[in-house]
Amino acid sequence: EYVDDPNFPYWNGWAVSATTDTSTPGFGNQYSCISGSGVNGSNTYALGYVYGSLQMNLAGSANGGVVNGLYVNNSTYAYLSMLEGDAFAKKFGGENGTDPDFFKLTIRKSLNGVEGTDSVEFYLADYRFTDNSQDYIVNNWTWIDLSELGPADLLSFSLSSSDVGAFGINTPTYFCVDNVETADTPTATASTLNPNLKVWPNPTTDFLKIDWPKNTTATAWLSNVYGERICSFALQPGQNSLAVSDLPAGVFTLQTAYNGGMISQTLIKH
Repeated sequence: EYVDDPNFPYWNGWAVSATTDTSTPGFGNQYSCISGSGVNGSNTYALGYVYGSLQMNLAGSANGGVVNGLYVNNSTYAYLSMLEGDAFAKKFGGENGTDPDFFKLTIRKSLNGVEGTDSVEFYLADYRFTDNSQDYIVNNWTWIDLSELGPADLLSFSLSSSDVGAFGINTPTYFCVDNVETADTPTATASTLNPNLKVWPNPTTDFLKIDWPKNTTATAWLSNVYGERICSFALQPGQNSLAVSDLPAGVFTLQTAYNGGMISQTLIKH
């Protein structure tokens, strides 16, 4: 869900990303995976921002079938926050490395509106070991077997952390997903979840051409590396053109919101 607040636009839910930045910390890099790509180096992957819980509906022949599993990874934002700490969240392990911190993903299934009693838990980071040399933060795509949950028409994802403040979890509640595999359908990569957005040239100096394949208008905007919105505009069906010659050289994020979700892509301006 995207909320176009003029003071501070925000969203929660799923986004499809092709962002490759694995080194920039903070909210301005909220759409990147820490591995810099999807599974096996693919160009796109899904990124979830969880507020309470996040759902994934299973459509077509997958509806009511068994989900074999999926790949998960940390976002760059969450990974670097746990590794180094930031203005809102602590460095995992604390100053001496002995704090028993954790960041856990819990997956449940529902069928016909009834949530199952079982769940699958996966630690995106775990610092609870007596031997601190075993502490880790996930930075590679990791397969999670979900077949034990049985038939489902919806998956629900929630995140929990040892770092909790007055307003809830301090750790950025983002995680990445790719290659969801069901027993009844082929692997669904992130590129099939949302429409393809073709943007060129990239890098660019003067203008961008943007192909929007949907038959409805979408909201799009450019943000800098600090997450500040530089400009916003409407994408019309077909080819669109955006002048960027007045922008300073640097890295920007093009984000597109429509009634089916959100797409994010990194742009370089020379």
